[in-house]
Amino acid sequence: MNKILALLAAGLLLTACATGPKIRANTAPNANLQSYKTYTFPAKLGTDRGDVQTPLTGYFKEAVRREMDARGYQFVESGDADLWVNFHVNAKDQTDVRSTPSMNYGVGYYGYRGGMYGMYGGGTDVETIHYKVGTANIDVVDVSKRELVWEGVAEGKLTDKVMKDPRAAVNLVVTEIYKQFPGATAGGTPATGTSG
Repeated sequence: MNKILALLAAGLLLTACATGPKIRANTAPNANLQSYKTYTFPAKLGTDRGDVQTPLTGYFKEAVRREMDARGYQFVESGDADLWVNFHVNAKDQTDVRSTPSMNYGVGYYGYRGGMYGMYGGGTDVETIHYKVGTANIDVVDVSKRELVWEGVAEGKLTDKVMKDPRAAVNLVVTEIYKQFPGATAGGTPATGTSG
């Protein structure tokens, strides 16, 4: 169960901050995403645990289908498709060490003279901050060539707020990643936007 919770945490990127997750995308040279018509998910997805589909896999499938369908691609439940769409998540611990000058005012009864005559003691306060950074990848693969034609990546801090509503967090991340997706079939709507 802890592994599943860790996997859930890994896929949930910061949604509360004003800038959101950092997004980057890469399209393979000579890839023509408009030439593909159909897509499906490979049998084994990066968010599965062995042969078991996790709730996170379900959230990603739902959000990816919404984005691919909006761009005119047709989902194929079983059988041949032009594209595979896979996703993967990861979390890693991050540590920041920050130092600031000490504010040790030892003057006056209640420190009311602090800063008026300079600081006593000097020194530096050191603060260590531990947090988790989550990364979510979406890979779009040309099935016939077995080549990655596009990938989108989101990275950001994981928060308790995100943990309370994982479906919403995955929806936001997938939406943001797909803003960088250059393809759409006839009748689909290509994304607009720039890398974040």
